[in-house]
Amino acid sequence: RIFVLGIGFFTLCFLMTSLGGQFSAKRLGDSPFTIRTEVMGALESRGVLRRMSDMLEMLMKKMDILARLENSTDFHKGDEARFPLDRFQPAAGLMERIQAIAQNVSDIAIKVDQILRNSLLNGKVVEGRRDQCEVPRDPKYPDCAGKVEWMRARWTSDPCYAFFGVDGTECSFLIYLSEVEWFCPPLPWRNRTVALPSPPPLPQVQAAFRGDLTRLLELIGTGKESLSFMKKRIRHLAQQWLRAARRLEQKLKGWQRDQKHILIHIGFLTEESGDVFSPRVLKGGPLGEMVQWADILAALFLLGHSLRVTVSLKELQSHLGVPPGRGNCPLTNPLPFDLIYTDYHGLQQMKQHMGLSFKKYRCRVRVIDTFGTEPAYNHEEYATLRGYRTNWGYWNLQPTQFMTMFPHTPDNSFMGFVSEELNKTERQFIKSNKVSSMAVVYGKEASIWKGKEKFLAILNKYMEIHGTVYYETQRPPEVPAFVKNHGLLPQHEFQQLLRKAKLFIGFGFPYEGPAPLEAIANGCVFLQARFNPPHSSLNHEFFRGKPTSREVSSQHPYAEDFIGKPHVWTVDYNNSEEFEAAIKTIMRTQVDPYLPYEYTCEGMLERIHAYIQHQDFCTTSSPSLPPKAKSPAMQSPLSPLALSPNATHLVWSPSAIRDPRAWPPVDSLQVWVSETRHACTETCRRRGLVCEPTFFRFLNKKEVFLQLSITCDSTEYEMNHLYPAVAENVHECYLQKEPLLFSCAGYNTKYRRLCPCRDYRKGQVALCRDCL
Repeated sequence: RIFVLGIGFFTLCFLMTSLGGQFSAKRLGDSPFTIRTEVMGALESRGVLRRMSDMLEMLMKKMDILARLENSTDFHKGDEARFPLDRFQPAAGLMERIQAIAQNVSDIAIKVDQILRNSLLNGKVVEGRRDQCEVPRDPKYPDCAGKVEWMRARWTSDPCYAFFGVDGTECSFLIYLSEVEWFCPPLPWRNRTVALPSPPPLPQVQAAFRGDLTRLLELIGTGKESLSFMKKRIRHLAQQWLRAARRLEQKLKGWQRDQKHILIHIGFLTEESGDVFSPRVLKGGPLGEMVQWADILAALFLLGHSLRVTVSLKELQSHLGVPPGRGNCPLTNPLPFDLIYTDYHGLQQMKQHMGLSFKKYRCRVRVIDTFGTEPAYNHEEYATLRGYRTNWGYWNLQPTQFMTMFPHTPDNSFMGFVSEELNKTERQFIKSNKVSSMAVVYGKEASIWKGKEKFLAILNKYMEIHGTVYYETQRPPEVPAFVKNHGLLPQHEFQQLLRKAKLFIGFGFPYEGPAPLEAIANGCVFLQARFNPPHSSLNHEFFRGKPTSREVSSQHPYAEDFIGKPHVWTVDYNNSEEFEAAIKTIMRTQVDPYLPYEYTCEGMLERIHAYIQHQDFCTTSSPSLPPKAKSPAMQSPLSPLALSPNATHLVWSPSAIRDPRAWPPVDSLQVWVSETRHACTETCRRRGLVCEPTFFRFLNKKEVFLQLSITCDSTEYEMNHLYPAVAENVHECYLQKEPLLFSCAGYNTKYRRLCPCRDYRKGQVALCRDCL
């Protein structure tokens, strides 16, 4: 009897649980394509209710029979009489509860029946609507019909469409294209919850300088030699970073800085991109990119921003909110990051997996790009039409979203890296312990030494030559026997070698690496080859396919142009006499360790702070353009520029309105006219200035030609990365039609270009004097 009661009670619990599962409420935001499933579930639930009611009635009958049997026995005599009576008093209470539940179940069944009838009726109406959707003809949505046609043929090509509820019906296409994407107008019959007023935004968290790098080392993670290298570098420079952060914090005291949520995705380290760097870290492979990424991570973290670091595609997809599938659909949620720092590999991965969201959010991307991307290669249509298309360009980003290792391309932003700074004691020690007859060769790979026997023989006459060429078992045959090869050295030991050496000599490759700056910072003189003709994508395999036409005049143009003698000597290696004379002079020359401010920890922190505070490619309004018509009679707004006192160039007029939010400040602008063989980069540099592409919009007016006394018989508006410019021999003037093509780079002997130049802070070419 107890067993029967127990079975009855647990059966009741099981049935109630089943009922609850069948009638779980429909979640907000469920797919509209589950209506039929919901109806079927409700029909099954009605059956469950009926079966439950029947079982409860049967249970009550059996318990009633049991009670009558018990009352007819003699077990109610003596002391034992209390046992059955006590036992069945609870049973009687249970009977009452079961009766009450049975009545409630019966009531529920009746109500469910009514709900089901209404649901089925409504379901038929909705199904009718779903089967009768027509593609709307709305001029505001001109692409709707074409997108629906595409969906009919291809909706099964990516599982992400089914994830968003597409089931092959015409209505499901229209719902997706109007509610997930935005190519079609909303369907009027769709149930839409009235939008509640948005809650007030949470107070913006203020960024605070950090005083410890431990958490950053945890964020970087483990599992790759490249990550271990970056973490070692951060630890090695930790004290310099922390001191620099304290100095900048004092300099910026009182500034309000919003904390940014930043994703750092190092695409070239992902397995999907091949990760050719990690296996070569311990074999003398290129480390410049990893040096730069380590320094970027340290700077962003110390500035107080919230970081996420990924080196795998799976992590990237998770952080972005990529729906399951092949990447054709938008993200499932708004992008949770204010900024994304990545490289070209990461950019390609994001485009492949973000669908339409990539176009929406690409303004938040910053691309770490060692050699730079010029506007002519960045603009997809122009690059395709004019032969500038390469494997790395055509992204249609703002050119300043690309961030370079050296300030060689003003069209891009200069990100840089840092070199180790010396304190006063270290500087004095280096000066007193330099070996004037000791040289270190720049190049860890044996191939760099091949064919350099002539230079090495001359150098060996005067100096003891040291190398750091990687080898596993035996000495590389490319390295002569008179060279003392140390093998691949840890960074600290390499620094010690540079502190003793007098000369650091390059043989033409690698281009623009960090090592020459480290050598100069440790008191070495850097000797490098002059390239004649300059190396470029037109004549050198290394640059072929890179999105730049830049002509590289030496192994390290920054060292040549921004540092120069006595720290940097650039000579013709094909002239043995010039090469030998340079070595003799260098041995007699005394130089102090030197490091440009922009390559110190404080300089890099200052620069990245300025970029984060002032560069906004998402909300900045597009620059004003001249009229699209080509008629010279159409007038553009009056120029805010005025002729300088010496009448050689234009400056910002004192009476012109200044936008206080403009960055760089317009007061720093100077407008110069180039020579026919000079790009704006060179034109500005020759005047001690730097080209500033954001100022092109002020020059792109017909009135500017008049102010510079340039005669224009005609004025045309065209897409050309050299415009605005003038063809003086025929008095034809040209204005830029496409703002993405404003470019400091490039020249043509036919044109003299209008060039926007600005001043810059000493030792910090990326920032004008008032930019901080």
